[in-house]
Amino acid sequence: MNPSSDWLLPDWPAPANVRACVTTRAGGASQPPFDRLNLGDHVEDEPQAVAENRRMLVEHLGCQPAWLKQVHSPDVVAADPAQVPTADASWSATPGIACTVLTADCLPTLFCDRAGTRVAAAHAGWRGLANGVLENTLDALAVEPSEILVWLGPAIGPVTFEVGPEVREAFVSRHAEAERAFSPSRNAGKFMADIYALARIRLAARGVTAVHGGGFCTVSDTRFFSYRRAARTGRFASLVWLVD
Repeated sequence: MNPSSDWLLPDWPAPANVRACVTTRAGGASQPPFDRLNLGDHVEDEPQAVAENRRMLVEHLGCQPAWLKQVHSPDVVAADPAQVPTADASWSATPGIACTVLTADCLPTLFCDRAGTRVAAAHAGWRGLANGVLENTLDALAVEPSEILVWLGPAIGPVTFEVGPEVREAFVSRHAEAERAFSPSRNAGKFMADIYALARIRLAARGVTAVHGGGFCTVSDTRFFSYRRAARTGRFASLVWLVD
């Protein structure tokens, strides 16, 4: 089987020259618990296996991923395959360069403009999301909000994302409507959080309403790596790029 046949293609009305893909665990050379297509080089997987997995990714997609050293920050950089900067989002206006983020429960968020001239990808864990990584990505794109399309990729679902009161406060203190994204957990003092709703609220506050995707749960869907399901695990990639 061609492993890329198991990967996801975002269901969004992007221009014809915008390509996007989300990998799954299918394919690859990594052994358990990183089986099989682990693309993270920071999770104690064999370096040779990760290198082979990344080579296969390039072979199947025909683009050059611009990797990041992700640290749950709100920082955004210009995508550059020749570097691995510390940041949690990147943007590009250059065909063939794929803005790329790695996740295993955090929210991968893909962006493009309606004209097909710019793309971006953001890694939005709750800290990055609360601190403005999506807003900073919009600023880097420098496109009118009405011209932006967004796709929310596979992340931890609202029935499995239990958080403490400090997480709720980080969002509600900035946007009162974020309260609806939290519901009481069965565990006293805890809340269940809907990261997709939180992202939509943050984007809507900036005038971006063409938001697609969502509805996944990496914890319960074993096609994907999940840190909450198993702390020692791999990472899958979400990529978006332009073609000529």
